[in-house]
Amino acid sequence: MPSLRYAAIRSVFELLWATRATSIVRALSSMRGVIFTLHRVLPDDAADFSPNAILQIKPDFLDYAIRRVRTLGFEILGMDEAVRRIESDALVKRFAVFSFDDSYRDNLKYALPILRRQQAPFTMYVPTAFVDGVGEVWWHALEDIIAAQSAIAVTENEETEYLGTESLAEKHAAYRMLYSKMRAMPERARVALIRDLAAKYDFDLAAHCRGLIMSWPELKGLAAERLATIGAHTVHHYELAKLPPDQARIEMEQSARVLEAQLGKRPVHLSYPIGGRTAAGLREYQMAQDLGFRSAVTTIPGGLYASSREALTALPRVSLNGLFQARRYMDVFATPALLGRGR
Repeated sequence: MPSLRYAAIRSVFELLWATRATSIVRALSSMRGVIFTLHRVLPDDAADFSPNAILQIKPDFLDYAIRRVRTLGFEILGMDEAVRRIESDALVKRFAVFSFDDSYRDNLKYALPILRRQQAPFTMYVPTAFVDGVGEVWWHALEDIIAAQSAIAVTENEETEYLGTESLAEKHAAYRMLYSKMRAMPERARVALIRDLAAKYDFDLAAHCRGLIMSWPELKGLAAERLATIGAHTVHHYELAKLPPDQARIEMEQSARVLEAQLGKRPVHLSYPIGGRTAAGLREYQMAQDLGFRSAVTTIPGGLYASSREALTALPRVSLNGLFQARRYMDVFATPALLGRGR
């Protein structure tokens, strides 16, 4: 059920494409590059109740996105070379980075063949507890629990609220309310809430995680790809800004150590979970730098400029949103100055 907000955004995308504003802005911009955020790549249409459809694109859209940015004059790079280009004092060819968060298994099945065929470098950010099979992919779990029930009981502070989830509209309303509530909670409370819901409705969170996310053997195979760069994405995918400093630091540092132990190479690039302004901020940016990460990416929209060398642990990205897969929109995605932060 697309919101009025998404309808408004779509209208803006249509206007920008129809007026050819994208080509004018790119021609005038001093932008050096753009990092795209992706999550899932799946061939099927999303179900009627799919609040996380924003996180999935189809394989043919990924294929087109790669071809289109090259047509627009971008070179596709991994994060190592992207950072070198940002830091360079010389004029550099514009570049694009395709980055995937969370290590979904469908990336292996549907995205990797396209990336190989297109010889497109990519970066995969890995939350290590997910690959261990003990993480909680709670936003998908919440969707699946609501999808299967005609009503749910939500217990907080020994008080229980009953939400109707029989109709499509009720399911969307319940998801929006609970997702917003869980995003606002301390992580300990959010974990307790999703575990309580899972227990009530016989939902196996660990099996759910293992079904969605690559195993270590699968990830090791992906990491061996010449095109691949592996980055850290913390251990448990907690919103770091909600955590005490010591815990936030452990989440970042331990994920790098686990990846080094499993894959034989310590990652030097990081993605902040969720990555918006409330999920990571100046404290986390400095922490990533102190821990030795060469770069760290947010989900704050924007492009990369020469000045980005002063903020390598707070780099913006542009999300390839599953609700905006019309091919004409790719020109808008490739023009970050129209979407957010610019210089």
